[in-house]
Amino acid sequence: MIESVSRRAFGSSRGTYNVRASELAHDNRKRLKTISCSVVFLDDTQHTFQVEKRAKGNVLLNAVYQHLELIEKDYFGLQYCENGAIPSVSNPDNVRWLDPTKPVKKQLRGGSFYFRVKFYVSDPSKLQEEYTRYHLYLQVRKDIMQGRLVVPPNTACLLASYTVQSELGDYHPDEHAPGYLSEMALIPNQTEDMEHKICELHKLHKGQTPADAEFNFLDHAKRLDMYGLDLHKAKDQSGKELQLGVTSTGLVVFQNSVKINTFSWCKIVKISFKQKQFFVQLKREPSENYDTLLGFNLESYRSAKQLWRSCVEHHTFFRLHSPQPRSKNRFLPPPFPLVGSRFSYSGRTEYQTIEEGKSRGLERSFIRSRSKSSTSRLRQSMSAVVEEKPKQLILSRTPRPYDNKVTSLGAREPRRAWGDTPSPLPQGSDDEGGFLERTLTEERQTAFSPHLPNRTALTFVDDDTVDLITDRMYMDSSEPNYCDTHEDNFVVIRILPDEQGRFGFNVKGGSDLNMPILVSRVAPNTPADKCYPKLNEGDQVIMINEIDISNMSHEQVVNLIRASRDTSIGELVLTVKPNSVYEAGGHDVVEEPPYQYVPDPSLGIVSINGHNALEQSMLLLADGLASGALVTQFERLYRRKSGLTMNVARKNENVNKNRYRDILPYDATRVILSEFEEDDYINGNYINMEIPGSGIINRYIATQGPLSSTIGDFWRMVSKVGSGLVVMLTPLTERGRVKCHRYWPPLGESLSLPPTSLVVTTTKEQSTDDGSCVFREFKLKDLQTEEERDISHMQYLSWPDHGVPGDVVRFLSFTAEVRALRAGMVEPAIVHCSAGIGRTGVLILMETAMCLVEANQPVYPLDIVRQMRDQRAMMVQTPNQYRFVCGCVHHAYVEGIVKPLPEFCQ
Repeated sequence: MIESVSRRAFGSSRGTYNVRASELAHDNRKRLKTISCSVVFLDDTQHTFQVEKRAKGNVLLNAVYQHLELIEKDYFGLQYCENGAIPSVSNPDNVRWLDPTKPVKKQLRGGSFYFRVKFYVSDPSKLQEEYTRYHLYLQVRKDIMQGRLVVPPNTACLLASYTVQSELGDYHPDEHAPGYLSEMALIPNQTEDMEHKICELHKLHKGQTPADAEFNFLDHAKRLDMYGLDLHKAKDQSGKELQLGVTSTGLVVFQNSVKINTFSWCKIVKISFKQKQFFVQLKREPSENYDTLLGFNLESYRSAKQLWRSCVEHHTFFRLHSPQPRSKNRFLPPPFPLVGSRFSYSGRTEYQTIEEGKSRGLERSFIRSRSKSSTSRLRQSMSAVVEEKPKQLILSRTPRPYDNKVTSLGAREPRRAWGDTPSPLPQGSDDEGGFLERTLTEERQTAFSPHLPNRTALTFVDDDTVDLITDRMYMDSSEPNYCDTHEDNFVVIRILPDEQGRFGFNVKGGSDLNMPILVSRVAPNTPADKCYPKLNEGDQVIMINEIDISNMSHEQVVNLIRASRDTSIGELVLTVKPNSVYEAGGHDVVEEPPYQYVPDPSLGIVSINGHNALEQSMLLLADGLASGALVTQFERLYRRKSGLTMNVARKNENVNKNRYRDILPYDATRVILSEFEEDDYINGNYINMEIPGSGIINRYIATQGPLSSTIGDFWRMVSKVGSGLVVMLTPLTERGRVKCHRYWPPLGESLSLPPTSLVVTTTKEQSTDDGSCVFREFKLKDLQTEEERDISHMQYLSWPDHGVPGDVVRFLSFTAEVRALRAGMVEPAIVHCSAGIGRTGVLILMETAMCLVEANQPVYPLDIVRQMRDQRAMMVQTPNQYRFVCGCVHHAYVEGIVKPLPEFCQ
């Protein structure tokens, strides 16, 4: 039918309209209003952003920050190359940072933008969020792999071992077969010998979560000379090739990758450039009558200007509270242009970033995926492409190493990284006060972020602490706690209780105890821990709700704190003196270790052999003490071994035989007084500590200090096991409280122990000159069998309640004397304090460590504690005790008090 229509009808028409062409043209015009910007992230994933054609750089930057949900964004930026290539050390002059004040289109050179760290924080602990530290960790790793950060081989192996720990978790022989590192790109020019060293170091990081490993990685990387440098090639006046590095602290001069000079910002008066020359004017010293002006020749005018801009940005970011806009030249009339560059740093400073973090208070949870023990995961992940992010960044697909995301602010409580939530564990306490009981999987520590919600429970033995701790460790309240500074170096901290009306900290002391009110415990992720600065153990409380408590008793302080949560507001206002630690012989923690973790033999420090595990373990011990990571790992260790029962101790007939209601012996390792009598219970456990490679097994009985009703049971135990040594680590009374009942008679007298036939006689008693120790000799006689046994008794007196020994040398000497008396003994030595877990655990750990050193075996204190707690719950009770004994172990090794025996050095 259409064929019959005359062509003329169409041909004579003077009006035509191409519908399809018009639609395409409209789509093209619409498409041209936006431009595509491809951004490559630090984990080598890539994402394309659409921004308006005329948008400036800050629009793209904000889109990137929003995509990553990055809060501390001011440390980062976007790099690009003018020639469209990938930024590298081979083309530094072509590398530029995206200028937020200029259009993106003018800076888009046909390639991609690269998300990078622009300002390397001098101390990673300044960063408020673990998520920010994670990106810094990725950047430093990339710097090492690309040759920007020159690292000595030993340190490179150490850093790589932390990477392996973060990626694969704890070393397990069944999972990590020989060569498991061969497919992982860890360090440049990786060799089999390096992989062997990395493997040995990986074994030493047992128990560290990915967050711990990455923090330790950064903590060592920050000490490298070339850490965080923005390097620029230059020459001095004589033509020698140099490198000028811009850092947070100033300008650093390198020659052949060796630092030869440093000019801090406080010493620099002015920086300037003219053509391809760069000038630094230094502050005049009092003894000088001239100005010092240093000149350097750069490769081009653009290179000099780029160096100058970098100096301006770094100085402004790290040294100023807020950016200073460049003032206009008021002396030139309008027709004349402004002199010099008009560039000034327009972003926020580090000070502003940190202050915002303080005001924000609560930090977001950093959700980690469980690492798979795959040898090729790291290499595969480098080429993986990230998927579109959901609004709630909780992973549900197969995890990859870089699937570390952040929960959005205001989102619901995040789930755990993996695994089902275990049931709460029984409560516990000991003679030193309360402790935290964690409900993490106890057989094997999983890699939780320290900010994930964990549930804990807490009880106390006596009135020395206040039960103010929350058993819900995650606070959903969106209102942050805050603090104000106060005169005289005091700090005013305002704390809102959680849903259960608890604040999350404990106190001790009072006028009735002749000691100030001190914070004895602060539970992690509780209201007290969310303050800035957070309440710390050892802080002295001066006022509560503006009421002076200096003359209040302990009970009055407790009631005052409890009354705060009963008010309509429910706010607790504390005026505290920070870091007022009240403990005898308290030891300050050094911020930086006195030597590099794995030192270079050329430095004259103890040489490191990949096969000498003892030396490596001591270096790890020193570094853990210096960084605080050692105590952090200890606090995450389980208190009780799951699956081990305490049923016998809870029987009605045995309850009153326990000094503390929740310090109970495991059924599996408890001491049985008689196999043929019903009255066979005593609160004590066998503890056997094997010394590998020596054939030695140190045998102990860890028990509580006898009650008046259990003195007979105590001597029945001594007689049954045939022990010849009793070590007592507590006075009979402390601060007016009975910690142990006297279970021996005065010198020259005898004590009958009915209904048994045992009689104990004190034959000798001698005190040391300083009164810190007492040595006694007992004679134990069984009147029924006429059998006699000599018993050596050692009592350590200078160990304060809620503290540690004030004299390390005296404690080491006491431990050596214990070892001398038990030399050759097959029977177990009986060790007790008050509860038989805190101070008792410290002595057993110390003696075990000394034996390991003599056997030339590595010393891992956390493994020793774990081995003890598998046999008696809660051994080594407080972080202070653990820190003290670890310091003693290191001191004994460094000072040569204990050293490997010749027969074990072959």
